[in-house]
Amino acid sequence: MNSPSIEADLLRYVGYGEKRAGGPGDTACGEWLAGELAGLGYAVERQTFSAPFFDTQRADIEIGGAHTPLYPQPIVRPTGPEGVSGPLVRVDSGGRYSGALDGAIAVVDLAHARWSSLLSPGARDPIKRAFAGGAKAAVAITNGPTGKVIALNADGRGPMFDGPVALVAPEDAGDILAGAMERREARLTIQGDGGRRTAFNFVGRMDRGKGRWLAISTPRSGWFVCAAERGPGVAVWLDLARWARDALPDHDLTFICNTGHEYEYLGAAEAMKAIAPPPAATHFWLHLGANVAARDWHETPGKPAPLPSVDSQRFLSVSPDLLPMAREVFAGQTGYEAPVSSQVLAAGELVEVIKAGYSPAAGVFGIHRYHHVAEDDERCLNVAATVAAAEGFRRLVAQVAAADI
Repeated sequence: MNSPSIEADLLRYVGYGEKRAGGPGDTACGEWLAGELAGLGYAVERQTFSAPFFDTQRADIEIGGAHTPLYPQPIVRPTGPEGVSGPLVRVDSGGRYSGALDGAIAVVDLAHARWSSLLSPGARDPIKRAFAGGAKAAVAITNGPTGKVIALNADGRGPMFDGPVALVAPEDAGDILAGAMERREARLTIQGDGGRRTAFNFVGRMDRGKGRWLAISTPRSGWFVCAAERGPGVAVWLDLARWARDALPDHDLTFICNTGHEYEYLGAAEAMKAIAPPPAATHFWLHLGANVAARDWHETPGKPAPLPSVDSQRFLSVSPDLLPMAREVFAGQTGYEAPVSSQVLAAGELVEVIKAGYSPAAGVFGIHRYHHVAEDDERCLNVAATVAAAEGFRRLVAQVAAADI
């Protein structure tokens, strides 16, 4: 295996910067990957769709003349320059609060977790209860392992709540919580330009007329740089595209790259409608989702210390018949060494693959320490673990391709 190639691909992915669906980084990254597949001889087809966007000009909360920065929660409901004013009221992770919420700005103190999606009941429900109780805006504290704000995936069709919602980093939330204890007056302001813009998925096909497709997919988009959230999946996907062309001559090949993942798999849903191969003609589908191989960290006082090991919070979910094979192939690879049956646990875009009737199937999902955090940058990469993952997935794909499953 060409380890330098995988490292170069990781660094190039990181170099495209922020990768929100349809934005400059996402578009440039998609152009690069589509070009790579075309250069390998795959027939590339694009699929466009509409994705939300919001370019923030101002997002903060003012308490007694002091301003705390906020992160607007997509799909964003701007407040206008006048903002939204009201008393601060703390709402706990169970949606409980003291006193009245009518006309208030709810301070939703989420439980500590490696958060990923606002559709998770633990994140969504206390905010919904705050609005149901009469709040006219909400600020959610994304308590997690880094102390930073954790961006949350959202419904891509429309705003999820009846008023503006913003997120705040735990490390910045002290004044807001103190204000909520005293029901102090505050003003929340969210301004910017938003709407919808064109984004694109693409597929690279090598149709040899065999009638037996191998499908391998990965998303490329996300809220920030997404170095370890997305980079290793992209690098392994590209490695498999280079390898499979010559290594698997008895199968037709399809490599799908989605955008819009951060809007609850918006792009994946579109891909299933138009550019995916027919389930009945597909021998195997592998989905390379989040946290394919991220760096682990020591929790040291004041500042985390990077480790050479891989973050263990990565899951390999496979069709039940593939469990013995997967255990053998990934023995010794932390997290992957304990594959789970997709009938017991599946998440992310793998769920859409299974729902569409693809079987056998396998997929990776997980949440590393800096998942959905702006600091998920080059420091979070683990090149050696990414190379090991690529080697394992080559073996898995080859063995499934050779098997009568």
